[in-house]
Amino acid sequence: MTKYAQISLFLFRVTMGWMFFYAGITKVLNPEWSAAGYLNAAKTFAGFFHWLASPAILPITNFMNEWGLTLLGVSLILGIGVRLSSALGAVLMLLYYLPILSFPYPNTHSLIVDEHIIYIAGLLVLGSLRAGRVWGLEKWCSGLPICSKFPKLREWIG
Repeated sequence: MTKYAQISLFLFRVTMGWMFFYAGITKVLNPEWSAAGYLNAAKTFAGFFHWLASPAILPITNFMNEWGLTLLGVSLILGIGVRLSSALGAVLMLLYYLPILSFPYPNTHSLIVDEHIIYIAGLLVLGSLRAGRVWGLEKWCSGLPICSKFPKLREWIG
């Protein structure tokens, strides 16, 4: 990989990481924030998303949303566990995309592809290119004794 490609991949990883970190930490720090309004407005798979907004499940949904975004951002910024966090982040973005989908048009400006699909594609690119090994902590992590003992772990976190 050329130095220009490394710089581009690093900048892409860190900027995506900051975007997710900021989205998550602002939710964590705001005690008034809740996913209930977004989930209750679901147009597609409404039953499933309304269940996620039910009083018994909503605290778990909010926690997973707040901390999932925050930790995804930390993972991308530090360049550790990028493959795992990118895969989980892509699933999270899909769960953001589906409630707003009014098939076949999620909104008037994008036909099928909106920002959630772009985020999914970006996360999959970062994970498949092992972006955490470019000026990130994954190289260091892959040398840890736990990764030697469990080689499959190295594939996901280092």
